[in-house]
Amino acid sequence: MSVLTKKEILEKINNNEIGFEPALDKFQINSHSVDLRIGFTFMLHKNWKLVKEGRVASNLSSVEDQGSNRNLEVIELEEGQYFDLLPGEHITVSSLEVVKIPNDLMAVLYPRSSVTRRGVSVDLTGIIDAGYQGPLIIPIKNNTNQIARLYPGERFCQLVFQSLNNKIDEIRKSRHHLKDVVDEPDKEDSLEIDMIVGGKIHKMKKDFGLY
Repeated sequence: MSVLTKKEILEKINNNEIGFEPALDKFQINSHSVDLRIGFTFMLHKNWKLVKEGRVASNLSSVEDQGSNRNLEVIELEEGQYFDLLPGEHITVSSLEVVKIPNDLMAVLYPRSSVTRRGVSVDLTGIIDAGYQGPLIIPIKNNTNQIARLYPGERFCQLVFQSLNNKIDEIRKSRHHLKDVVDEPDKEDSLEIDMIVGGKIHKMKKDFGLY
């Protein structure tokens, strides 16, 4: 694996191999990474929900709640608005850009140091799969005792692209619309969660083995 440099990233963008919508601006390209901007969609985790038994606390460690997004309240901001992140508050944001990754590359997401110096953590640092196309949904937390003001459009994380030794043939279906990501869990995830909740771990291993 090798990390793509600015020249290589720009070449792949010009060849429509790597895509960003809206298109990147000159502030976002670094020597070997691309900065992403905060989008207009902010998702708050509700700490309670109403069920037939009454009002119950949401359990964020619950497998059921992780697999679906029932406990998210979606807030859509407009240009000129901002979002005050309360002390200790944990939210999820979408990237402004919809990204497109070819099947011979993967990307690794990192927080920007300027964001972490403010005491705001970009909690999800991980791999963006080869062949992925869609927005990035990223958890953020305010670790300070002060309000952290977030502006749609500010740069908050960065992608580092790495080439693969071989192209990926089987690509997991991507989510192209944020509503799909928020409202509807992936079918494979739902199947796995149903089996975990139902205590069918051995059956899952038997039925869905690698070979």
